Order: sequence, then C-alpha cells, then structure tokens
Amino acid sequence: MGERGYSAGHPWYYVLGGKPPYPHQIMAEVQQRGYGGYLASEIARMDALPEPKRSQALRSARIKALADYRADLSRYREVVRALHRHRANHPHEEGPRCAGVHQSVSLKHNHLFNDLAHLRTLAVLLDKQRDLFDF
Repeated sequence: MGERGYSAGHPWYYVLGGKPPYPHQIMAEVQQRGYGGYLASEIARMDALPEPKRSQALRSARIKALADYRADLSRYREVVRALHRHRANHPHEEGPRCAGVHQSVSLKHNHLFNDLAHLRTLAVLLDKQRDLFDF
C-alpha cells in the first residue's frame, strides 16, 4: 500500500501526494503479486495450443502487448508531467480534491500494470520449449 492506504492504481493515491511509480517499480509489483493480467485466461488458452500454433499465437500476442505497452508508457509519461504541472499550479488547495489528472495517472498506471503482466507471462511461456510430440 502506498499513500494513506491507497495503491498507485487509485486516484486518491495521487490526490494525497503519492509519487508516480517508475515502470520498473510497477514491474516489481507485478512480479511480487504474481499477476498475469486481465488476458491471463486467453494467454493460457494460447499456451494450450499444439505447436507450432502455440508459439505463433504467443509471439503475436507478445508483439501486440509490446505495442500496447509502448503506447501506454508514452501516455503515462504525458499524464505524469500533467500531474507535476497540476501540483505546481495548485500548491495550497483547500483540502484534497480529485481532479481529472489524478484519474488519468491512476488509469494509465493500471494499463501499464496489465501490459507488464502480459509481457511477463508471455516471456515465461515463450522461454519454455514444448516437446513437438507432446499431445
């Protein structure tokens, strides 16, 4: 848990002054939790396919997950900069208020969290070479 009981995936974490985590910190959280992402069941279905369909499906999923990650990372950086500007322009607000920028950062954090979980799961599965004669 982070700022006053909220995790970085919740807008109030940022409202209360929480620092946006770096991607490597998000990945550490993914690994610590053992989270597979919202596509975990779909990835497991691909993993159950016979070779070479399995490897082809997993590689295609990795390409898409990497593209999603890159797009989400770019947007995450934008909203983190917007959060820093917001904090600089509103240093003494009367009580905490949740603004759109807080929601944007938490949402993009959660997208990165899922992207990294998918990439981690796919990397583990693609590192395993299944026996071509395994039925």
